[in-house]
Amino acid sequence: MSEPTGRDPEQRLPATRPPSEPAPVEPASVERFSAPPSAHQLALTPERGAQIVRQSGNARWVGFLAVLVVVLFTILYWFYELGIPGVPDSSRLAKETEAQSVTSVQRGYNLYEANCSRCHGANGEGGIGPILNDQMKLATHLTPQYINNVLTVGGRYVCGNPLSLMPVWADTNGGPLNYIQIKDLIAFLRATSDKTYEVRDPGTNEPVESGGKVLTFRGWRDPNFEPPPSATPVPACWSNPATAAPSGSAAPSGSAAPSGSTAPSGAPSGGTVLEEVASGVQFQTTSLEAPADKPFQIKFDNQDAGIPHNIEIADASGKLLFEGNTINGVNTTTYDVPALAAGTYKFMCKWHPNMVGDLTVK
Repeated sequence: MSEPTGRDPEQRLPATRPPSEPAPVEPASVERFSAPPSAHQLALTPERGAQIVRQSGNARWVGFLAVLVVVLFTILYWFYELGIPGVPDSSRLAKETEAQSVTSVQRGYNLYEANCSRCHGANGEGGIGPILNDQMKLATHLTPQYINNVLTVGGRYVCGNPLSLMPVWADTNGGPLNYIQIKDLIAFLRATSDKTYEVRDPGTNEPVESGGKVLTFRGWRDPNFEPPPSATPVPACWSNPATAAPSGSAAPSGSAAPSGSTAPSGAPSGGTVLEEVASGVQFQTTSLEAPADKPFQIKFDNQDAGIPHNIEIADASGKLLFEGNTINGVNTTTYDVPALAAGTYKFMCKWHPNMVGDLTVK
């Protein structure tokens, strides 16, 4: 056994690095992410998998049915709007367009009666202004664009005459009618004679009745009219007296007012003869007398060149009792007036409201 040397073993010290070298940094421990235990309570069992498949299939069916409903609705609405092929009058769009067209013509009739009939005649037969119900004009000349131009700028568009009596009607140039009223007036002037329209009250839009019947009218334009091969163009300028054209009529049917005849059928002629002269757009005599309960005659002399006149007789309530035919320009006619009861009446010119006189029957 060896003896101790008397020295303790040399104690080893940990190795040290030079101060210039940094000590290594140990990475921090990272905890592993794991779901909480509650997340593992529902395992994907075969039953759970089958339920998911069924839910997915049901969702696809719901989507398919929703798309099918939209497609069927679109198809049905298309047929509802545009009609079923081969089935007449099945289009809602066409029916609505027709209804709006009828309404436009009926409104245009009231506008014409209020603003245009004084110069162009109640039936478009002409007077101070040109004839409008002539089929040749309606077919080749009075197009919607032409009428719109005349209503917009007045008679100077027709003849280039700044003194034309035809005024401006469109409010864009200072006239009284807006663009909708202009369209309605054009619709009336272009209405065809194969359709019947109702006369409507401008204020209430209710049908106007007379004698228990709704007043109606027809358009002037014959849809089947075709100009003959030898026809000449209609002149754009009109400045001569017009002769009433027989074609077309917008006069309300069922009206109790006379229809323009010089005397009712069977009215006797002869007896007392009264004389009246129209000159300077005035009646020269504003007071006439006739015997009561006896027919009489009125000899009427129109001395206004190019201006239409006639004589109408109304009672105190304004009811028209007699309407004489219109004389265009310088001419003379004799009216046979049926017997009237004693009283005071008004006689007037239908074309010029300022021409009024008193008729005393006694």
